[in-house]
Amino acid sequence: MTTAPSSEGSRSMNDAHRVLVLNSGSSSVKYQLLDMRDRSRLATGLVERIGESSSRLVHTPLAGGGEPRERTGRIADHEQALKAAADELAADGLGLDSPELAAIGHRVVHGGLRFSEPTVITDEVLTEIERLVPVAPLHNPANITGIRTAQALRPDLPQVAVFDTAFHTTMPEHAARYAIDVETADAHRIRRYGFHGTSHAYVSRRTAELLGRPVAEVNVIVLHLGNGASASAVAGGRCVETSMGLTPLEGLVMGTRSGDVDPAVTFHLKRVAGMSTDEIDVLLNKRSGLVGLCGDNDMREIRRRVDEGDERAALAFDIYIHRLKKYIGAYSAVLGRVDAVVFTAGVGENSAPVREAALAGLEGFGLAVDADRNAVRSGEPRLISPDDARVAVAVVPTDEELEIAGQTFALVHN
Repeated sequence: MTTAPSSEGSRSMNDAHRVLVLNSGSSSVKYQLLDMRDRSRLATGLVERIGESSSRLVHTPLAGGGEPRERTGRIADHEQALKAAADELAADGLGLDSPELAAIGHRVVHGGLRFSEPTVITDEVLTEIERLVPVAPLHNPANITGIRTAQALRPDLPQVAVFDTAFHTTMPEHAARYAIDVETADAHRIRRYGFHGTSHAYVSRRTAELLGRPVAEVNVIVLHLGNGASASAVAGGRCVETSMGLTPLEGLVMGTRSGDVDPAVTFHLKRVAGMSTDEIDVLLNKRSGLVGLCGDNDMREIRRRVDEGDERAALAFDIYIHRLKKYIGAYSAVLGRVDAVVFTAGVGENSAPVREAALAGLEGFGLAVDADRNAVRSGEPRLISPDDARVAVAVVPTDEELEIAGQTFALVHN
């Protein structure tokens, strides 16, 4: 569902070219102000530990090369956090009252099946986002708080929701459905939704550009490897499979999340270990993955320990890589033809050992990494496969904020 602004509102925004992107978490707000004429960043910022005495705001004015500014001290709630961010922007001459501001774009984690495109936020849209809280209890409430606060600050300005799940709504039913009783699944909205959609959309499109081919002709496996990690199979610009499911817990091994486990593990822990549902939730989401296996969720530290002969770190790394290989192989089968495998996000962009290990032994799939190219550190999209490789291997830095800004601006400025 996409709701367009009124024609009068559109005409009044013809000269407005800035978009503020807000990513509201449970105790943090990230923001970026972008100029959509050249897609440049004017300012970025982070408010963290909201509600604590140790709250911290870091604001970086990028236009004119300003120095980062930091303030500490309790910021009580998201309203105060956004007002503080607005004050910092105003100090740089980039205030929210500027007529150059076209819209505010909000990252919303869960849009269910209803929202497959960026959507201007109305009361009806906000109500639907609230209805999805049971399937995104850690994320949607914070997103809603950010939206309401921004609406209060600029009630006259279009507020646009860009959904993490939207890119994955193109998955066919045989990929999206779990094999459980259909009536039960439908009654409780149980299906595979996928997440990190703005990243997968941006990176798959940029990969096609890197290859010099139309998006519609390219099949890509995207590996978004950060503290949260997900894979997607993208055929001609459309997602046909992704690793995360009803929640972001399914799929790859992550920093603190287990990824795929036998569902009976939860029953076993409840019956045999006497753990409550909440305790199992915390175990699988916050005490598993790399941190559960070896006590660290920073891949740089894990690799340092591996190089020093630490067996727990080595096992954690091997499990992480094994899961990656399984998904690369599975998605190669799903796509039938793969034109590129692309790494992105913090680990994917910066860890050469992860990229090398993930593709080692997959030469039969046409996959190989050139050691010298793989070792290069760069913030630019680049190929790291040999010139004669049958399948391209790429590193493409993700830019979720730019993707949100682009989708927001395209919707309100037509």
